Amino acid sequence: MSNAGVLVTGAAGFIGRSLVTALAAEPSAQPVIAFDRRDVPLHERLPGVTYIAGDIRDPALAEHMQMYRPRCVVHLASVVAAGGDERQDYEIDVEGTENVLRACLAAGVAHLVVTSSGAAYGYHADNPVPLRESDALRGNEDFAYARHKRLVEELLARWRMQHPELKQTVFRPCTVLGPGTNNQITAMFQRPLVLGLTGTATPFSLVADSDVVAALIRAACGGPAGLFNLAGDGTLSLVQIADKLGKPYLAIPPWLLKGALWLLNRLGVTRLGPQHVKFIQYRPVLDNAQLKGGFGYVPQFDADAVFERYRKAKQA
Repeated sequence: MSNAGVLVTGAAGFIGRSLVTALAAEPSAQPVIAFDRRDVPLHERLPGVTYIAGDIRDPALAEHMQMYRPRCVVHLASVVAAGGDERQDYEIDVEGTENVLRACLAAGVAHLVVTSSGAAYGYHADNPVPLRESDALRGNEDFAYARHKRLVEELLARWRMQHPELKQTVFRPCTVLGPGTNNQITAMFQRPLVLGLTGTATPFSLVADSDVVAALIRAACGGPAGLFNLAGDGTLSLVQIADKLGKPYLAIPPWLLKGALWLLNRLGVTRLGPQHVKFIQYRPVLDNAQLKGGFGYVPQFDADAVFERYRKAKQA
């Protein structure tokens, strides 16, 4: 029996839920298998979708793949917000991805689609502006999220060399923003004032959640292999964001924020530390020319429109 259909890991997550819904309506994606650590309640399940509760680190993943034999696997499962257990985060991000690769190979999967991150480039003062897919992936050794994304991409690169029969499409999304987004980025926008840093405009590359889903659908349904930054046109600075929100903007010196985070971390108030200041100080700005030309997808929303869509939903 030849492989058919699409299996999605991280299917109960922010992007995963929307992707499974879209795939369920796409005839060429059938059957759809939704795989996630969380057991999706019966009243939230879609007809025609097979739901599996499981861990991407578990060897049983290979058994599920061999049972359903998907043509394509969309691998979304990863740690977005640090859980406080860096070893566990590494196991999920890096070792979990390696387990997905092994399971794909054993089940004869033809195409693997992976969401990496622009964070794989790292948060560095000397990053090219904008960053292109050919630029070095440096991550940050003291920032687990960026380090893990780099390690995952190095793993994927090795597998492309050793197993060319498994076609790979790897997306590097920038900040993903939708009407209902609620994470560490949007927390910056929800305070009474927008806090920034002196010496940097903090430009945000933004992409709409709907554009991420549309690009994933295109990839899963026969899109080309390759590495693609996933970003809308343009950027928004924190000053511009504050203006759109009608909030005051306050820029403080980086050393002051580092000191405050050091103290708050020691007091147990936050898991963030001084090393996380670079997350605001050196935002990666992503070039999307390869997404448009090489992959063939033009985002519907530029950075300004992405933020307006988010703002209107929050203020409704």
